Amino acid sequence: MKLRRSLAGLSLALALAVPATTLAAPLIALDSAVFVERIKPGKGRLLQPAATFRRGDRVVYVVSWVRKSGAGSFTVTYAVPRAVYFQGSADGSEQVSIDGGKHWGKLDQMRAGTRLATPEDVTHLRWQISAGDAARGSGEIAYSAIVR
Repeated sequence: MKLRRSLAGLSLALALAVPATTLAAPLIALDSAVFVERIKPGKGRLLQPAATFRRGDRVVYVVSWVRKSGAGSFTVTYAVPRAVYFQGSADGSEQVSIDGGKHWGKLDQMRAGTRLATPEDVTHLRWQISAGDAARGSGEIAYSAIVR
């Protein structure tokens, strides 16, 4: 899969990540980067900027945010690209949705019909940025995924 297609979906997801009140008066700026994990003999695991993906590749998405103005907490919502399935985030504080963002919870508490949801079911992620973290002015959120 070409990086350009993935970034187009990422751009749309990031545009939708900021609450509607923020879109009218931008308070938060978001940027992102996608990396692919490669194993190099003698060097171990390395993250490299992603140019192309192959089935089974582990990718890492890093979303950077900057508080431009305002105060208080905010939420970052992210649509997981269909070409990958969610594996986990750096700190595990995310909530997930398996139904396009209608319902939210922790992955181990979500149900897809009669079974527990799996990482492959995740369609959206969201993180609550606390007022204290937001007051720092900037931060990063990272999560990993596997290319389908």
